[in-house]
Amino acid sequence: MVDAALALVDSVVAKYDDELVELRRDLHRHPEVSWQEQRTADRVVEHLERHSWRITRMPRSGIVADLGESGPTVALRADLDALPVADLTTDPWTSSVPGVAHACGHDVHTSALVGAGHALAELHAQGLLHRRVRLLFQPAEEVMPGGARHLINHGAIEGVDRIFALHCDPSVDVGAVGLRSGPITSAADRIDVRLEGNGGHTSRPHLTGDLTFALAKITSELPAVLSRRMDPRAGVSVVWGMLRAGSAANVIPDHGIASGTVRILDAEAWASCEAVVREAVLDIVRPYGITANVDYLQGVPPVVNDRASVAMIAAAADDLLGLHHRTEVEQSLGGEDFGWYLEQVPGAMFRLGTRSPGGPTFDLHQGDFEVDEAAIGYGARMLAGVAVKALAQP
Repeated sequence: MVDAALALVDSVVAKYDDELVELRRDLHRHPEVSWQEQRTADRVVEHLERHSWRITRMPRSGIVADLGESGPTVALRADLDALPVADLTTDPWTSSVPGVAHACGHDVHTSALVGAGHALAELHAQGLLHRRVRLLFQPAEEVMPGGARHLINHGAIEGVDRIFALHCDPSVDVGAVGLRSGPITSAADRIDVRLEGNGGHTSRPHLTGDLTFALAKITSELPAVLSRRMDPRAGVSVVWGMLRAGSAANVIPDHGIASGTVRILDAEAWASCEAVVREAVLDIVRPYGITANVDYLQGVPPVVNDRASVAMIAAAADDLLGLHHRTEVEQSLGGEDFGWYLEQVPGAMFRLGTRSPGGPTFDLHQGDFEVDEAAIGYGARMLAGVAVKALAQP
């Protein structure tokens, strides 16, 4: 029965292949940033309504679609949002929205899950899907703390026994998938350190809290302190993205801010990092007569793949893509809010190859990010296939 189901998945996705590519191009042409994914959601619903999916639009943004009436339930998740990044590609379907682009491949994720939805609906119609599948089209993956918690809070994974997702990987050739048991991404938090002082003339720093100097000490010393206060095996990394203070060369400012991210490979260290950061910041600025306020936003936990779920993905890859079309990948320092689901339900995320063989390796979150569109069909097959494999388990 599983073999017949997988053969049908392959043929159905092939039938919709051109349509899925056109959907991806349409989404790429009309990207929407986090929490504004209304047109994107409308396009998804147009496709799912052609089949027997029971569709629920989530408050604010997002879609949950169910198929089947009872039994164990497998969920498949894709993210809808684009990035506030200018599209530097020159394809005919380049972004029509200034300063917004699908530079992380979420248009591919969404189109692939729609394709999986077509295939799974056909399986259900032919009596080859006796259990339940739920599709999660999630908003706001690109912001902290992310749309995953929004869907969880609205009951999107109640009754779900296992969950899967994919993510574009421009370092893996199209037609292959990257797998890893255990942590595959890192935790990612945001930190804003706001400093306040009395300001003054640069000729009299001894009479003024030297806020600019203190801000510089924060940016250089906090990463060093964490390297000694946290287990080095946890891989804590602080990188600053914004520093702002002052407007004149001869004036010590009375306020400033440093903003950045804290990335952590280990879930246990992630739980304790905020307290260490807050204490360290106060210790660093204390000698300079400056007041520090720390805004620490715990963004996303690491995505920790369940070993049994990874084995199901591997089995689906062997059957659908052929032997030798899966590879082991390293843990990334990138953050992914799919980790919130895996704190509730076992599951796994796999990397979807998007690089044309012999072609350039692009980088995620860059305006020139390009994908080999054959990846859409492979992603659709894999998502539907792993659902079949998971539901076939005793």
